[in-house]
Amino acid sequence: MGLEAKLHEIKRPIMVLGTSSGAGKSLTVTAICRIIKNLGEEPIPFKGQNMSNNAWVDWEGGEMAYSQALQAFACGTNPSAEMNPILLKPQGNSISEVIHLGKSIGTTTAKNYYKDWFIPGWEVIKKSLKSIYEGNPDCRLIIEGAGSPVEMNLIHRDLTNLRVAKYLNANCILVTDIERGGVFAQIIGTLELMKPEEKKLIKGIIINRFRGDLTLFEEGKKWIEDKTQIPVIGIIPWLNDSFPPEDSLDLLERKSHLNNPELKIGIVKLPSISNFSDFDPLENEETILIEWIRESQNLSKYDFIILPGSKQTIKDQIFLENSGLSEDIREYSNNKGNIIGICGGLQMLGTTLEDPYFKEGSKNYSEQKIKGIGLLPLKTTFFKKKLTRQINSESIWPCQSEINGFEIHNGQTKLDKTQNSLDIKPIFKDLDLGWYKENNEGGTIAGTYIHGIFENDSWRDQYIDLIRKGKNLPLLNKKSISYKKKRESIINNLANEFNKHLNLKSFLS
Repeated sequence: MGLEAKLHEIKRPIMVLGTSSGAGKSLTVTAICRIIKNLGEEPIPFKGQNMSNNAWVDWEGGEMAYSQALQAFACGTNPSAEMNPILLKPQGNSISEVIHLGKSIGTTTAKNYYKDWFIPGWEVIKKSLKSIYEGNPDCRLIIEGAGSPVEMNLIHRDLTNLRVAKYLNANCILVTDIERGGVFAQIIGTLELMKPEEKKLIKGIIINRFRGDLTLFEEGKKWIEDKTQIPVIGIIPWLNDSFPPEDSLDLLERKSHLNNPELKIGIVKLPSISNFSDFDPLENEETILIEWIRESQNLSKYDFIILPGSKQTIKDQIFLENSGLSEDIREYSNNKGNIIGICGGLQMLGTTLEDPYFKEGSKNYSEQKIKGIGLLPLKTTFFKKKLTRQINSESIWPCQSEINGFEIHNGQTKLDKTQNSLDIKPIFKDLDLGWYKENNEGGTIAGTYIHGIFENDSWRDQYIDLIRKGKNLPLLNKKSISYKKKRESIINNLANEFNKHLNLKSFLS
């Protein structure tokens, strides 16, 4: 029996749609997931299609968007690629990698995506929904839409908004961001562009990111309800907590308010940056200020710098070289600087990057083999097959501790025998997961393939203490709360704030 025949038996899903991208859908879903869990139900997050280079790897080695992984944590369940069956990872020039149920199955141009991938995409969404309900028959799906549900040039090929809502007969909430302005037009315009059977699914409206006295919007709330005949079920205030960013734009716009930081970190803003959630644990350190490095400059003000992951490593290394940042990083290293690269950042710290299959942003033959920054005697070759897996290992440096994280990369990195490699050492007992080198004058250069490395509390604390020791600062208090407990606290705070201002009673029947 197909899922269609069983839809009357399931708990009615809750779906969060937005009047635009960035309206707050991801965090709204995260909050609702935790609220529903606290009520004793079994929530499961779902987003049919997501476009993001901020990825997570589940325990089966499947890629999914990090936002759905975070929502799974809010539900108290393990993330699974079924929760995000289609992931599109932009590669630039309107080309994206297509991932179905966690596995890379090809690339597509934006122009050809719906022509080539619409039918298989809808089939994989239905397959995931069926599998979720078979494994969790008593669950309630909390579904996130994408962008706006009424992009009229795309709506006939919509895979993840109203098509899913109608298929599951979901109770839909429309979220709008009042901070952007034009909230009344956003709501009315979105609803007016829906067909009558689609508009009937909208059971509530949320006004998000309201600043000031909430009672000042009572008149606006009444106007919206009179005009739409849909209740405003929540006016959510502006929340100042360090909640995980929804996408790279949110991350780059985030401003730190730390006045007297003890350490200052610079993160290189690569054009094709990926997996920026790697830095969430550092964002939550009370003594650390993070700044983005966007252009060539003197880096000496930073206590350490990070080269993040990249979706287009060759392309981003060429950017570093042409912008002067490669030379800045070498100069910083010569002046006792501390550097750490993650995944693509590790690869760029090496001597050579070779891309025979055009997997990492090579445009022509001359770019298939290029020089890296040259601070670590490592060479990387990019192969056709991508490695995606969860990691459980043990670190050797800067301390011995259990390490968890995940890998997502095409490249295979080995010691460059043409260089002096006597002073490079492994970071982990699994020798191919990362290396480090101590500069003669002080400071360290390190690189690892492990995403989520900073979520490992002992490792993060010891690395930070290495930097603090070099500045003659006292070592960290080892009684500090672990990042994963902090993440739980952040999710709870988010849910509690939403719960104060959100009425979900009518959605739980």
